[in-house]
Amino acid sequence: MIVGDGETRRRYVVCHNPLEEKRQREHRARVVRELKAELASLSTKTDQATTQRGRALLTSSRFGKYLREEGGRLRIDRAAVEQAGHYDGKWVVTSNDDTLCPEDLALGYKQLLRVEMCWRTLKSGLHMRPVFHRLALRIQAHVSISVLALLLERIVERRTGDTWRNVASKLNTIKVVEYERAGARIQQTTALRPEISALLHGLGVQLPPLLHVVTPAPTVAASPTASIVTAPPGTSSSDMPQSGA
Repeated sequence: MIVGDGETRRRYVVCHNPLEEKRQREHRARVVRELKAELASLSTKTDQATTQRGRALLTSSRFGKYLREEGGRLRIDRAAVEQAGHYDGKWVVTSNDDTLCPEDLALGYKQLLRVEMCWRTLKSGLHMRPVFHRLALRIQAHVSISVLALLLERIVERRTGDTWRNVASKLNTIKVVEYERAGARIQQTTALRPEISALLHGLGVQLPPLLHVVTPAPTVAASPTASIVTAPPGTSSSDMPQSGA
C-alpha cells in the first residue's frame, strides 16, 4: 500500500510470520488463564475494582488490556482478546523505495534484525562499553575491530567445540606473577594445568614462555633515621632532653 504522492509518499508492506503467530496466540492464551485465576481469587463482592489487587490488575500492562469493569466487578474483555488475535504474527515494513518487491523488503528487515542481534552478541562477549565516535574513520575502525574480534571468537568455538565464555574462563587462569629474588626482579608465567596446555595446542597457539623479563631489582638508598622522642602529657618542650651537635 502506498500513501501520499511525490517525495513524501510512504510505502507500507504487511508481512505475516506463521511461527510468530503461533507463539503470540499461545502466550495470550496463557495470560488469559492466569487472569482467570487472579479473578477467581478476588473477593466475590461487587467492589473488586476498588480493591488493591483489582486496581493493580487494571493498571497492569500484562492483564489490563484484557479487563473491563462492570458495576465494580472485573470481567475478561472477550472482544479485546479476539481483537488482539487479528494482529498475531503480523508486522509492517515501511519504505519509500518503489523498486523493491515485498519479499525483498521483508528479507531486508529480517537481515537488519539479524545484524542487530549479532552486534548485541558481539558487544556482550567483548564486554564493550558505549563509545561515541565523531569521525567516520573511527567508526569504521571500531566496527572492523569488533567484527574481527567476533570472527576470532567463532574460530575458537569451532576449533574447541566449546563456547567462548567457557574458553575465556579457562584462559583467564593463565597468570604472570612478578617477584624479586637474589637481587633480580622476575616476571614468570604460573604453571599451566594439563587441560590448559591441551586447549592451547588445539587452538594452534604456542605455550607462553616461562620467563618474560628478568631485570636487576631497584636498590633503595638508605636514608638517615632520626629518633623521635614523645613527651609525656603535661611536659613542656624545655623539659625534653636536647640532642647534641
